[in-house]
Amino acid sequence: MKLYAAPLQGFTEAPWRNLHQEVFGGIDAYYTPFVRIERGEFRNKDVREIASGNNTVSRLIPQLIASTPAELERLAGLFIENGYKEADVNMGCPFPLIAGKHKGAGILPYPAEVEALLRELVHYPELSFSVKMRLGWERADEWRVLLPLLNAAPLRQITLHPRIGKQQYKGEVDRESFAAFYSECAHPLVYNGDLLTVDDIRKVEEAYPRLEGVMLGRGLLANPALARAFADGTTLSSQELLDKVRVFHTRLLHYYEAHLQGEVQLLGKMKPYWEYLLPDADKKIKKAIKKATTMEKYLAAVSRL
Repeated sequence: MKLYAAPLQGFTEAPWRNLHQEVFGGIDAYYTPFVRIERGEFRNKDVREIASGNNTVSRLIPQLIASTPAELERLAGLFIENGYKEADVNMGCPFPLIAGKHKGAGILPYPAEVEALLRELVHYPELSFSVKMRLGWERADEWRVLLPLLNAAPLRQITLHPRIGKQQYKGEVDRESFAAFYSECAHPLVYNGDLLTVDDIRKVEEAYPRLEGVMLGRGLLANPALARAFADGTTLSSQELLDKVRVFHTRLLHYYEAHLQGEVQLLGKMKPYWEYLLPDADKKIKKAIKKATTMEKYLAAVSRL
């Protein structure tokens, strides 16, 4: 069963991916956060993110987000120009500002728009497409109208996060709806959602033996060794994990020190990782990291941790 690293905006960017493979490993493919068109143009940040010179992982799959065939055409062209053979279509982003434009999970209540995007895929034989999606935007049965369209489309696989878009990341995943989707899906299927431990992954693998793989998101941010632990069947001791996290954090910090300007930018980039990283660590120290207003205070708290 394959292990994929989920695309999480602001977190799983190129430096994180490159260092994760070097320090922890265990991932079969990394997905980029979605590339989009904004005000009629590609964002410079997105173009840098997918540039081959900025990525060293062995397999990288760029993700696009679009609401129209015209947008998809431009984004697919960008990926082809950069030498990619695979691409993922985001139909799962739950954030209202994106969804309100009929992008991400916001496109799911509109089967005609989904069908128009899927029909566009045949024009790019150079790219092997996949889709990452949710059960729906408002209802957990919206997928039922869409699945025949997806089954007929030229897709490599589908990744399903069994929540609706309006939930964002709250509440429970809907395993019953996932099982129904699993039983009717004609493409290889990947499970994504609330996989925080090796035991969580094993339970999903046992429940759905035909799965192509699982996609790890917040669980991998919390424990970067999670994929390796499942793949190898070995678990790092607490000290071994801390030692690796220290190396990982130090190298990530040094990268951003060289590419960002000033303490404010650097703190703004590094502090959010601790919303997820090492969730069982001392709460007082985690709070000190969150409240740190200077790099001196931030580094002192991280060192204590």
